[in-house]
Parts: sequence; structure tokens; C-alpha cells
Amino acid sequence: MDQKGILIVVSGFSGSGKGTLMKELLARHPDTYALSISATTRRPREGEADGREYFFVTKEEFEKMIAKGELIEYAKYVENYYGTPRGYVEQKLREGKDVILEIEIQGALNVKKMFPDTLLMFVTPPSAGELKKRLIGRGTETLDVIESRMDRACEEAEGMENYDYLIVNDSLDRCVGEMHAIIRSEHRRSSRNREFMQKIREDLASMKR
Repeated sequence: MDQKGILIVVSGFSGSGKGTLMKELLARHPDTYALSISATTRRPREGEADGREYFFVTKEEFEKMIAKGELIEYAKYVENYYGTPRGYVEQKLREGKDVILEIEIQGALNVKKMFPDTLLMFVTPPSAGELKKRLIGRGTETLDVIESRMDRACEEAEGMENYDYLIVNDSLDRCVGEMHAIIRSEHRRSSRNREFMQKIREDLASMKR
């Protein structure tokens, strides 16, 4: 049976390991998943390519995309826009790929409003202590930045119950397997298979004659 892809939004605390999870999931199942590529007005960094890391556009082009309703969600960070192009996502879903968007809570809830069938997943470490340990372990941020990320995590924790599934990232291997299994089972949810059920009903009715 032909299957349309599922739109999946993954959020999580900074330091929860969601980026690593996504990379591993795509590496293991490259024909199943597509990671949504964001459009941005920031300049490409060394080694980045248009259409791979981001779709790089001008501020004017981005604002035209907003006006035309061509973005699923967007936000502005430090003078630059970032957003999810609707066309790219819808194309991948039609191709039967499960499309993953890695965005923060507010964006996730906006996507769910626009696409009610969206599957929301929230990634968290096993404890607050482990989160702080991972942030310190990165060795890339000052203590002030770490404290601000912990404060932000307190705010984000208030929205966890809006998600369909909570993924506790204690082991990368187990977590990737768990995420893949949850998404596979979502494809069998009856609400996602109405056309198939209707066809079965019609075929059964025709055989009674």
C-alpha cells in the first residue's frame, strides 16, 4: 500500500543529544527519512553548501516567502531569519519519506496547528544533573552560557507534555532504535490509513454481491 510520509518534529534541551540522534537515525535509514533543510538569511560558513546545510536566501527573498505563506514556521535570531520551506517538506512527504524537523517548542506547536497529523517527539537526558554534565563536558561554552541554557531548559520543561512521545536519551543505540520503532508504528495508526480502510470496506461490499 502506497504510504505518504509522516511529518516529525523533534525538540529537546540544548545538550540533550538530539542532533546526534538525528544524524544516527538518518545514517541507519537513509531511504526512510529526510531531514528538513531550513532557509536562512545568514551568510554561509566555510564548508557549507546551499541546499545541503541550509537554503541561503536574502532578507528580501525570505520576507517574500513569509508573505506568500511558503514557510511552515519561521523565527528571527540575532538579526537573521530561519524558517522551514513548505514546498521542500511537502515534496519529500509525497515521495513517501518521513520528514524530520529539528526545532524548538514554539515552532513545534505552530507546525502542529498547521499540520495536525504531525508527530511531536521531545528528547531529554535521564536527569537534570546529566544535562548540566553534558553541557560542561562540551568544553565549548562559558559558565554563564551554561547557566543560561539551564534556565532555558527550565522554561522548555514546562512544554514537554504537549509532545506525543518523550525520548530519554541515555544510550544512543537504544534511543535510535526506539525512535525508529515509534515512527514505524505511527504508520499503522488507523487515523493515518483512512483511504486504505475505505477501500477495504468497498472491496468487501462488492464481493457480497
